Amino acid sequence: MIYSTIKDRNVTWDNTMLKELDKKKIIYTEKTVPEVYAALRNIKGENYYILTSAFDTNGKSKLTYLKYLLILSYVMSTLLIGFFSYYFVEKFLRPLEDLNQEISEVTAHKLTTQIPVQQSNDEVSVLAKSFNTMIGRLNDVFQSQKDFTASASHEIRTPITRMAFQLENLIKFEQHSPKTLSALQQIQRDVYQLSDLTNSLLLLTKFDKENIQSIYEEVRIDEVIFEAFEAVEKSYPALKLDFLITEETSENAFLTINGIHSLLIIVFINLFKNAAVYSDTAEVKVLITETNDRLSVDVVSHGNTIPAEEQSKLFEAFTRGNNAQNISGSGLGLRIVKRILEYHDAEILYSTPAEYLNTFTVVFKK
Repeated sequence: MIYSTIKDRNVTWDNTMLKELDKKKIIYTEKTVPEVYAALRNIKGENYYILTSAFDTNGKSKLTYLKYLLILSYVMSTLLIGFFSYYFVEKFLRPLEDLNQEISEVTAHKLTTQIPVQQSNDEVSVLAKSFNTMIGRLNDVFQSQKDFTASASHEIRTPITRMAFQLENLIKFEQHSPKTLSALQQIQRDVYQLSDLTNSLLLLTKFDKENIQSIYEEVRIDEVIFEAFEAVEKSYPALKLDFLITEETSENAFLTINGIHSLLIIVFINLFKNAAVYSDTAEVKVLITETNDRLSVDVVSHGNTIPAEEQSKLFEAFTRGNNAQNISGSGLGLRIVKRILEYHDAEILYSTPAEYLNTFTVVFKK
């Protein structure tokens, strides 16, 4: 050793490193602690081995700074990319959102409303044009249906009413043989059934949820029930009504709901008719329960119950149970009931709490 900067301890070296220097001339190891730099120099014919080692404090601090800088750069880059992606995606999708808003406002009574179309040939404009074409065709179909309904209302109901009136006069004021009288009475029942079917079909196509909510009013459900029973009692004078307000009803109950009085009467007319036709006791019981959030009406009658496999189709059009095979009817009564209650955001449920006991529960939300 010729010279060393270390004064307070002995300096040692690895002979293996010296042998490696003989081959490589220069050695630099940065993965060791401390780092080592060694070189072999030939000066005036003599080989000199220069060995240095040190801790790279400055380099380590720069690496630490670089690490935090990269982390911060990654976070900032992610935020910026996310922000600009959201901005540009929102900008590109805004026409679709506007189109969706326009489409959601189209109803059966606003089919003439056309969606604004931008003066461009992009995908959104093409979609808007296609939608406007579809709306135009649907409007034509709905208008044709309305025209048919208006014509049918006049052309079908008038002759049926005339036939019913003439049959009633024939039966009441003229003498007939028992066989002829029985045939006339059967024809009269068929005419009444045809009249009921025609009125039911017209009623199903006349209203929808959008055009009746604007004429809602406050309706007392007990008054509706009594008026409906009076209407049914004219055709079924033997039918009796048992009207009760249950104990679960709150003290502040007013028995009122928002709806259309005339349509709600049709609901209970159909339910009372079912009770009159299918009941064994000619009696219908009505139970009203009103709480803070709902008002329910149970219409209970005694008679043959509907099998479980038929209950799922009970409120479909032209569906009749096995207990109605020998009884005339259109099969539209309960379908009309369900449709009207849907307009009032209400529901109807059928249950059989006991044998030979039929219960229709009408639930109104408050």
